[in-house]
Amino acid sequence: MSAIAENLKRVQDCIANAAKRSGRSADAVTLIVVTKTWSADVVQQVVDAGAGVLGESRVQEAQHKVKAVTGPVSWHLVGHLQRNKVKVALPLFDLIHSVDTLRLANEISRRAVRENAAVRVLVQVNTSGEASKFGASPEEVPDLVGQIDELEGVAVAGLMTIGAFEPDPETVRPNFAALREIGDRIAVHKPHVTALSMGMTGDFEVAIEEGATMVRVGTAIFGQRAV
Repeated sequence: MSAIAENLKRVQDCIANAAKRSGRSADAVTLIVVTKTWSADVVQQVVDAGAGVLGESRVQEAQHKVKAVTGPVSWHLVGHLQRNKVKVALPLFDLIHSVDTLRLANEISRRAVRENAAVRVLVQVNTSGEASKFGASPEEVPDLVGQIDELEGVAVAGLMTIGAFEPDPETVRPNFAALREIGDRIAVHKPHVTALSMGMTGDFEVAIEEGATMVRVGTAIFGQRAV
């Protein structure tokens, strides 16, 4: 078994254990293997080891990798999406995690209608309050979800957040709990908005304990990113 395959299995086991601690099954959590900076041949190794969902941060990188990587794979855009990249992004990704403004959502809708597509998105929320992070503020998210969900060609599947970058994952737990609480409030009126994408290599187990349905893990599987 390759090192990447061993790492993938280790992460899958950690997901299963964290899900069990939160009273859920491992099947309730989707592992998104983040491929940022890794070449297609390296990414192919993780697909061959059984990974079924890949996450790319950059549209330009995905253009090559989506064509080069073979197998039954679903691609998600987990990085920031610029409006001028929407046209290129829509055919590449099955889910866009990073919609944080109505302006961006309107551009996605415009392109989706033109191409007769149905685009699934997550609304990105800045639960840490850090100015350096993208994302709508928690206060504006319910209204933003409602507005985006009314757009033609766009369906809001859930919410996404990036926790504060802290060495102790316990200090990030409130960021994840906040997203879950916002999601719970929204789901009362919009029961289809259920996905919670939160947690990365350093904190995904805590995120699962707080209700994550998707975790985005790259370093724990591939190692430190190539420069």
